[in-house]
Amino acid sequence: MAVTPATPVAATPTETVRAAHPLTRQIPLWSLVGLIFFSVSGGAYGLEELVPAAGPGLALLLILVTPIIYGIPIAAITAELSTALPNEGGTYEWARRGLNSFWAFQAGALRWVNSWVDMALYPVMFSSYLALLLPASFADQVLFSAGPLDVTMGWLAGVVFVIIPFGIVNLFSARFVGASSAWIAVIVLIPLAVMSVVGISTLFTEGINPLVPFAPTGASAFASFGVGLSIIMWSYCGFDSVGVIAGEVKNPGRVIPKATIIAMIVIVLSYLLPTVAALATGGWEDWTTGSFGAVAAQLGGPALGIAVTVGGMIAAMGLYSSLLLSSSRVVFVLSRDRWVTGALARQTKKSGTPWVSVLVSSLLYALFSLGSFADLVVVDVFLINALLILSLAALIALRIREPQLPRPARIPGGWWGIGLVGTPMIAVILFTMITQFTDNGGFFALSLFIAIVATTVLAYFPARAYRRRHLNQEQLASSSSGQADAG
Repeated sequence: MAVTPATPVAATPTETVRAAHPLTRQIPLWSLVGLIFFSVSGGAYGLEELVPAAGPGLALLLILVTPIIYGIPIAAITAELSTALPNEGGTYEWARRGLNSFWAFQAGALRWVNSWVDMALYPVMFSSYLALLLPASFADQVLFSAGPLDVTMGWLAGVVFVIIPFGIVNLFSARFVGASSAWIAVIVLIPLAVMSVVGISTLFTEGINPLVPFAPTGASAFASFGVGLSIIMWSYCGFDSVGVIAGEVKNPGRVIPKATIIAMIVIVLSYLLPTVAALATGGWEDWTTGSFGAVAAQLGGPALGIAVTVGGMIAAMGLYSSLLLSSSRVVFVLSRDRWVTGALARQTKKSGTPWVSVLVSSLLYALFSLGSFADLVVVDVFLINALLILSLAALIALRIREPQLPRPARIPGGWWGIGLVGTPMIAVILFTMITQFTDNGGFFALSLFIAIVATTVLAYFPARAYRRRHLNQEQLASSSSGQADAG
């Protein structure tokens, strides 16, 4: 089957953008399902803290309700925009086409900055699960210090087993990353599936009701719902990542909506069934990240406990690999459109992989995983949700400015349909942002968010000047080349 090149960057009437070598459409359906799965989820690993925060019954309800009011709206907005504009860039591309270059730059810059902290979490997550199988002091053992930073065994393990190998995987091709993500998803889900079967069977044989108690003792259902929602929303907020790689998806008008639906079903079940099964054991009040390994051991013996813990390590690998694919493409489009140096848009000859963007991103993530960035992670809620609001604004602007634009996955119902999708999503965003602000560290997160946005706003002006200068130079070079050919 012939590979169709991605649509090149469209230029405004007053400027010419020289596109890099077009990225090829090489990601099929099931590979995209794997990429979406790891861009959003990775399985129930890390979901343990939801149960003591919200209570067993409310936790299960939130797993089912949150995709309706938050996950599906994000997926629907992404599906319409990424099939209408199936190009690389996601929110950057949508804002460029629907709004203007200022908002496009903000979308690209904010998503890249957000990835510096977000991507640094997965090597740390890998080391945390590995430490559960090794002596308690393993991850914190200091090899040497460099100023205020300690280089630990945990950091080294994250670099050696996650950042380096999956950076190499990303250098091959998007197709290879997608195929590997699909297989890794199968490997990750197998121990969770075994745990689910054993745990749910125990619920029936022992006559245990997993919905009791509905909320923690002494806590109101409303307060528990709020705390639980602020936790579970992280498990449904990555669907917009598919838009960033839309230029590499085969037959995007059909594949993206279908893959999104399949991934949504798999994700919900991968959360719901293991959590229900885990409630066949006691002690949910003390669950923390990684507790499902101990629960699995209690349900099915030490071998199952080890398998679930290793599954958490492998999930961290899948999360890093899939999200490196999308985050490196953000750097690529910013470079391709000359907002930053064109060196970052250099590609391999065989697959067209933007190898410089992959390497630079990997180095940044390794550096950020060195420090303790737990306090910085709270700013994610502001950055991610700001990008979601910008995506919704771009969708509305495109409906007004380009009503005839073909939309294979158009949200039905006209403006009422957009309201039905956008209203609950905005409500969840506002609620979680207020919750984050009122909690400890909220003022710090808001201050950091404002500082980041102020920086990207100020950076727009020198970036625009740089872009115009290089576009003019390229236009002159192209004109001179044409005259030479004519001569």
